[in-house]
Amino acid sequence: MRFQTELVPATLIRRYKRFLADCTLADGREVVAHCANPGSMMGLAEPGMRIWLEPNDDPKKKLKFGWRLVEHGGGHFTGVDTSVPNRALRAAFEAGVVPGFDGYTTVRPEQKYGENSRIDFLLQGDGLPDAYVEVKSVTLSRTPGLAEFPDSVTARGAKHLGELARVAQAGHWAVMLYLVQRTDCDRFALAADIDPAYAAAYAHASGAGVETLCLGTHISPDGVTVAAPIPVNTQA
Repeated sequence: MRFQTELVPATLIRRYKRFLADCTLADGREVVAHCANPGSMMGLAEPGMRIWLEPNDDPKKKLKFGWRLVEHGGGHFTGVDTSVPNRALRAAFEAGVVPGFDGYTTVRPEQKYGENSRIDFLLQGDGLPDAYVEVKSVTLSRTPGLAEFPDSVTARGAKHLGELARVAQAGHWAVMLYLVQRTDCDRFALAADIDPAYAAAYAHASGAGVETLCLGTHISPDGVTVAAPIPVNTQA
């Protein structure tokens, strides 16, 4: 998935009201960028961080920049836009390059299911069980190399796990897919101390037959693509 327009570097001044960020461009101009991330963004919104913005000239948009990346040392990046994982995964599913999903030729995003919910992807293929795939963007890292989810309490995330559990119990293939939007992590764990209720919902879903898949990403100012699986330790 490539960004629609060329990203420009900036320095973060502050993030506020969850969806707004004051930034300084390379030429010294201060601009307000849209932050498409409702989470806490723990460790990713410190003043002075080098970030990357996507400009737009859409007259319907009040803000002319969108915050897309945080740049870390060593050439590593974190993607902060929570809409990117679904876009990148849709491209990967349609290209048939997501591990374990061979033979699934129909990709249907945002399908209604359960109790007033929408599954991120419903995948279908001849002779294969319907695959219900829920996607979560992972950006938290409190220990070098370890990605964690969630970064704040998420009742909605726990609800999704309950819906997946019922899908699995009905005989379908239910998958909880964590997409790590960081290039500096090579393993994954639940942040049970941040949201014990989510961890409990995950344990229940796993017991009901919900499978877990965690994938890495390749990230640069050009775009985001899905990478290889990352080991999962849900007990960490």
